[in-house]
Amino acid sequence: MHEKDTGADDGRSLVSNRTMEIVVALLLLGGSSIVLYDSLRLGAGWQEGIGPAAGYFPFWIALVLSLSSLVILATAILGHGSGEVFVALRPFGRVLAVLVPSLVYVALIGGISLGPVDVPGLGIYVASAIFIFAFMLVVGREGIFKSVGVSILVPLALFFMFEKWFLVPLPKGPLEMWLGY
Repeated sequence: MHEKDTGADDGRSLVSNRTMEIVVALLLLGGSSIVLYDSLRLGAGWQEGIGPAAGYFPFWIALVLSLSSLVILATAILGHGSGEVFVALRPFGRVLAVLVPSLVYVALIGGISLGPVDVPGLGIYVASAIFIFAFMLVVGREGIFKSVGVSILVPLALFFMFEKWFLVPLPKGPLEMWLGY
């Protein structure tokens, strides 16, 4: 397939490669600057009779990362990859269709506090059942009976596998506490 055949239906561009390269280079430069500063604070030299100081190796790694970030930043600013699409609207929507439910799933496991609202955690098994059920219905477009069956059987199988056979406790919520597990 030709490149224009694969991306013809992706929608409008949200962000270019050039923009993302600049953002990532600046983030890496910022992070490596922090490590450089702290390495110098700890001591980044060689101590006679002892060897490298605590900040020696982090300093050199951060220095290489800083220089690499500067090269990427300069290349991006000078126009390398300026016309290439990093992500378009439709593929980004597909990423969000998986990312948002996954974030909700993680929040359901351990709970979340949003200002005055405090949602308690449901534990991994109940959260997994809800996640699997919703994902099968909405994204997979499966039938309700199949979704209910799989969303009950998979967490049960995981419960027995981890809790009973491997003896690895996973986060539990109010349902498991009520059942005595």
